[in-house]
Amino acid sequence: MQKRILVVDDDSMNLMRTKMILGKDYAVLLADSGVKALKKLKIEKVDLVLLDIEMPEMNGMETFECMKEFAPEIPVIFLTASGLEEDVVSAIKLGAANYLKKPFEPEELMKRVAQEFDKV
Repeated sequence: MQKRILVVDDDSMNLMRTKMILGKDYAVLLADSGVKALKKLKIEKVDLVLLDIEMPEMNGMETFECMKEFAPEIPVIFLTASGLEEDVVSAIKLGAANYLKKPFEPEELMKRVAQEFDKV
């Protein structure tokens, strides 16, 4: 069965680009906010989450904290445009599987996702 990836980003262009990159090999679900992501995670089977850090309303860190309450086994790769080291360090300390700085190369995204699925 095809692995399912939830991509969470408030930028629709980033969502579409990521879906185009991953869609050949994976089933890709999209959410444009942390709130919508949490709702999807409660009703959909998801194998991996790609989570943007900087989002309005509920940022990626807050989304991740809430997610861990009911889906702690799902690995999360944070996507960040900020490049702030403390964001990355915080994400890893919280239990993130990995991170990727935006804009990213398609090959790098595919590599990070494959690495996560190889761990299982």
